[in-house]
Amino acid sequence: MIHNTGRSRSATTIELALGVLVKPTVSDPLGYLKRAGVLWDRRVRKSLNAMCTELKVPLHGQPRISADREDFMAKWNELSNYNMDLANYRPVYAPKDLLEVLLSLKGPAKTTENTDQIPQWEFSHIALPVKNLFELRAHYADLLRSDSYLGVPDLTVQCQRILEARHAPMCQQFLKKGCTPAPYRGALWASVLDSKLHDYDIEYWQKLRNAVWTTDHIVDKLVFKDIQLTASNDDQYFVFEDVLYQVLLCFSRDTDIGGCVEYETFPVKGKTYEGPPSGVVPFHGICMFAAPFCYLYDSPVSLYYTFRAFYIRYCHRLTTINTHPQGIVSLCLLFEKLLQTYEPQLWSHFRELQIQPLRVVFKWLMRAFSGHLPPDQLLVLWDLILGFDSLEILPLFAIIILSFRKESIMQVASLDSIEAILADLSSIKVLPLVQLALSRD
Repeated sequence: MIHNTGRSRSATTIELALGVLVKPTVSDPLGYLKRAGVLWDRRVRKSLNAMCTELKVPLHGQPRISADREDFMAKWNELSNYNMDLANYRPVYAPKDLLEVLLSLKGPAKTTENTDQIPQWEFSHIALPVKNLFELRAHYADLLRSDSYLGVPDLTVQCQRILEARHAPMCQQFLKKGCTPAPYRGALWASVLDSKLHDYDIEYWQKLRNAVWTTDHIVDKLVFKDIQLTASNDDQYFVFEDVLYQVLLCFSRDTDIGGCVEYETFPVKGKTYEGPPSGVVPFHGICMFAAPFCYLYDSPVSLYYTFRAFYIRYCHRLTTINTHPQGIVSLCLLFEKLLQTYEPQLWSHFRELQIQPLRVVFKWLMRAFSGHLPPDQLLVLWDLILGFDSLEILPLFAIIILSFRKESIMQVASLDSIEAILADLSSIKVLPLVQLALSRD
């Protein structure tokens, strides 16, 4: 686990969080943020390398011994019965580690600014452009129109016709209404994400599977550990444990992912570290990005390619420090500005308690609510992400949940009590709450 010793009081460094001085650049006002992204990725990979050294296992893996390979192949469809000693393995990092780094970020200080007076728990000093509620309302205008598909008798027929047309924009438009018939959701998502299967996709899956069968890699242990710590203990997902092992293990071997994912680039001196074949270092909760897809597909191959496309387009932006308008930094900033503007009482309450509001919702944002919402409602939320091609609905939805529980939150005075109030989201309905959030004054 990446440990953070505290937040820097400097307006220009995150040295306590990342161990390296981050200096602003005159030419690029967001240079400090890009540099932080590079340093975060380097720190994560360094932790993985250190774990390999500590456990005396090679980073690049080693051939499985014959007996292990045969056992692995025989249990491929029931890997929950595969014995693996995970006692010495731990997640490389968790959402709270990334949050601590984000909260430590300070942009270049103005010459007249007293950096000691910068609130150490606020986030709005980061100079990224984010939408206000009026701009969000315009972007999500289809959700407020009265010509919703809800209640239309031939909804299924419409969905079938759209799929028969094989036109991704039509599928995307259909998802915007948030009322997708469950049997057709997988096909609609595959169309929007262009993840429909071809023969070469099946061959590539078999290649990935064979790489898992023949090579023992440290990420295998991290994948098993993560699934056992999360999905296996979740009443909604434990039945999918075996298929999640298959999907995440093949994901870890997929070298195409590294070429598709955009990472921040910035000139930073120092040693670089290699990562796993996919370039994605497993973290605590990564399997929860894949788990919801288990409700959409019977075939692990179909599940894999749609999950992979969704991860590349959206999820990786939630787990890296980046300047993208859909990235986790921008989403945190959007959440904070919306809370300040539309829930000033809640904002003041958090401020009086000296509790960073982001600490309450960050796990929701980083996981896109997976593992927090019931699956049927999570899939509606992800319908809207795909339909509007935007992650901005995540902080908007987080705000309306806080508004919904506002009365209870205002009566407590500790982070633990607030988290207890927000722990159970089983009664939350996505569509009406998002519509309420967009229509408020």
